[in-house]
Amino acid sequence: MENTGEKSGVKEHAYRVALVAFPGIRAFDVSVITEVWGTDRTARGAPAFDLRRVAPDTTPVPMRGGLTLLPDRTLDWLPRADLIVIPGLDDHLTSAPTPVLDALRRAHTRGTTIAALCGGAFTLAQAGLLDGRRAITHWNLIDLLRAHHPQVTVVPDALFIEDDNIWTAAGTAAGIDLCLHLVRQANGAEAAATIARSMVTAPFRTGTQAQFIEHPTPRTDRDSDALAAVREHALRHLHEPLTVADLAARAGMSARSFARHFTAETGTTPLRWLLDQRIAAAQKLLERTDLPMPEVARRAGFGSEVTMRQHFASRLATSPRAYRAAFSATPSTAPVSTATGSEVAGSSPIAR
Repeated sequence: MENTGEKSGVKEHAYRVALVAFPGIRAFDVSVITEVWGTDRTARGAPAFDLRRVAPDTTPVPMRGGLTLLPDRTLDWLPRADLIVIPGLDDHLTSAPTPVLDALRRAHTRGTTIAALCGGAFTLAQAGLLDGRRAITHWNLIDLLRAHHPQVTVVPDALFIEDDNIWTAAGTAAGIDLCLHLVRQANGAEAAATIARSMVTAPFRTGTQAQFIEHPTPRTDRDSDALAAVREHALRHLHEPLTVADLAARAGMSARSFARHFTAETGTTPLRWLLDQRIAAAQKLLERTDLPMPEVARRAGFGSEVTMRQHFASRLATSPRAYRAAFSATPSTAPVSTATGSEVAGSSPIAR
């Protein structure tokens, strides 16, 4: 029997993540996974994680650039994992070892959440786990994935996507987006925000990868500067009624022109972006405070508890009360916030 090395204490109750390693995996994705789940941030209020590097055996795994990864567990550890993450590949047609593919199939049968970053979708497709399911990969690899795995329903413009508890992500930075989303889903928005702040990145990005296909470099013209300022203003005034016409006027544009420029720059509509920020603000209030539901709704800008509940149901598939029960701090550590809506806003309007 494999010696797990865990003792009673924090590790025993930690959220267990398995990084599956085999020759050909990308060092960048390994670093992302390690940065999100392999760094101890419990002193900052983040949950405890137990990240294991899992491979068919414990011999060093070669990566590009002369790097190697030393596994600390074999595939026998996978039944213990709450989450299994597959890094992307340097060669996207790299064949994963048969024991890895078999282990992934068994994990999915058990109901374990499985995620693949970037070209890691090809590994899941090799295992047959994406047959008849929706998946995404880097926009430059979409045609390759379709050609080699026609049974997969490839979604061309998402940052990440889920189907039957299997998650896939677009290229490179979208892997960070997916990892933070998986933290948010399992451990709450505040945990994801804590990790994001440590990584100096946004807790989430709105829009799709289409924004990167169409605009590979950031816009720096007057319209871009004006829209950044408008987003910052909106985040500071989430608790106030905000309309597209109001935001357009602040940008000095017509509502139609504002909506067009906003969508081109962010990949999403002004209303969708505003709703994302209101949901994020409500999540933080539910986690950090014991404010009554009507007050949470007001500060997040929903206007009423009914409206907030409807948006939580449609976007998060849960209710505000159920979310608070799952992710709020203990009564002894949950401060009652006196902040306005501006102090509990969502992701940064600049750091995209």
